[in-house]
Amino acid sequence: MSGAASILIVWAAASVMMVGGWLYQRRTRNAGIVDALWSTGMAASAVFYAWTGSGAALPRLLVGVMGALWGARLAAYIWHRVLNESEDGRYVALRQRWNDNQTKFLVFFLAQGLLTALFSLPFWIAAHNPVGEWTPWSIVAVLIWAIALVGESVADRQLAAFRADPSNRGKTCRRGLWRYSRHPNYFFEWLHWFAYVALAVGSGAGWVLASLVGPTLMLCTLYWVTGIPYTEAQALRSRGDDYREYQRTTSPLIPWFPREPQNNP
Repeated sequence: MSGAASILIVWAAASVMMVGGWLYQRRTRNAGIVDALWSTGMAASAVFYAWTGSGAALPRLLVGVMGALWGARLAAYIWHRVLNESEDGRYVALRQRWNDNQTKFLVFFLAQGLLTALFSLPFWIAAHNPVGEWTPWSIVAVLIWAIALVGESVADRQLAAFRADPSNRGKTCRRGLWRYSRHPNYFFEWLHWFAYVALAVGSGAGWVLASLVGPTLMLCTLYWVTGIPYTEAQALRSRGDDYREYQRTTSPLIPWFPREPQNNP
């Protein structure tokens, strides 16, 4: 199956899934399902490319296992929040801004379907790698994936434990990884995509460069589109000055040592 046909199939399937998600949010008024569906779609696309790819068995197996486990973990975490919590504040604000315009929400959901297809490109590239034995690059790919998966899982658990304590309501989490980055979960999400760049080595320089669409698109999305801007706008609405101080002292994405807090006279 050609690359164009494979990616079109993923896009079509993701679009159908997103229409279903849009209908769900119309009934429940919880647009957070879009994130759960996106991660579910990414896991499914990795398995699909592993099954249909023309590369050697090893890179196809690694794409299928790594992509599926990463996507399934993220999907399970988000699904739990969607089914057990009220709508995320980011989407509440978006709903208010759009006056609950369902046409705009439909376009938003369909755009996530397109992003699913675009983000899946590194999976497809790696699944067509003809190198069928372990190489230093394939080992690096697994190490990057493992570090990213563990790091994102730890960050999510630390934040969930912090939020579960009623005494922390209105406060900013500065525990564990959240002491060194305002968005450690996003950082490891971004890091994860470099695994498929490493796994693409052997496919040709052009394909390796093309696989960089994963980390590049993720960085742009997180830093300037739907990630950090919306998350921090909601944090400022709910936590005010406490979060402004957190912004001043803590790295936005890449973990680093925090700056000293200001001493108020």
